[in-house]
Amino acid sequence: MIDKSLTKQILLGILILLYTSGCKVLNPSVMFQTESDFEYNDFAQEHDEYVIRPFDKLDLRIYTNDGYQLIDMESSSLTARSTRNSSPYMVEHDGVVKVPTLGRIEVAGLTIKQVEEFLEGKYSKFYQKPFVLVNVTNRRVVVFNSGSTNGTVLNMENEKFTLIEALAQSGGVDDFSKSYKIKLLRGNLKNPEVYLFNIRSIEEMKKANVVLQANDIIYVEKRPRYVTRTLGEIMPYITIINTVALLYITFNALK
Repeated sequence: MIDKSLTKQILLGILILLYTSGCKVLNPSVMFQTESDFEYNDFAQEHDEYVIRPFDKLDLRIYTNDGYQLIDMESSSLTARSTRNSSPYMVEHDGVVKVPTLGRIEVAGLTIKQVEEFLEGKYSKFYQKPFVLVNVTNRRVVVFNSGSTNGTVLNMENEKFTLIEALAQSGGVDDFSKSYKIKLLRGNLKNPEVYLFNIRSIEEMKKANVVLQANDIIYVEKRPRYVTRTLGEIMPYITIINTVALLYITFNALK
């Protein structure tokens, strides 16, 4: 018969191989992994409203006479003059957007309300009591709320779209995820800002309920479940060993 000690050595070798291979074998779907000593960015929220950033697309509507009869826009009796571009205006990489009449103006870092007030002041030189409406048309965030198992792209439906809202709309945090380890990736993905949030307790959640920006990525880490995955990985090897042992015993019995 096959030496039991040899079988144990083979199984031990398989286990050592799995663990020394790290997450690539046991957790091949892990994303946005950071080292244990990784220094996360300190989050300092400047506004409680959405802040316009480079590469945002702006829908701009300009009305005269303080937007008189604006509510009745679909009516043929509309008397307020309005102007609107059919395609959105792109905020360029330097935070500047090119708009009619005014040319290039800097808008990055301003809230939507601030941009509207700023444009109304500028357009007052050309229109009577201008009324400006600005909307960001490409606002969306990506949420991975169970490791990489479940990914969702969410449109930001309001200016104050928060981390908690995004998690709720994407299905929440399941039993196998870490509510105390939620990563937020923001900015250029070649060198992103990475923040770490904890919503496990009410006190920590107060710090985590932040206003999101367009193209933010939220990643909720998943518990590794090493025992289950290890068993799943070694079972094929155990099956092979048992098969070889059975064939060995059968072969000897036929002699």
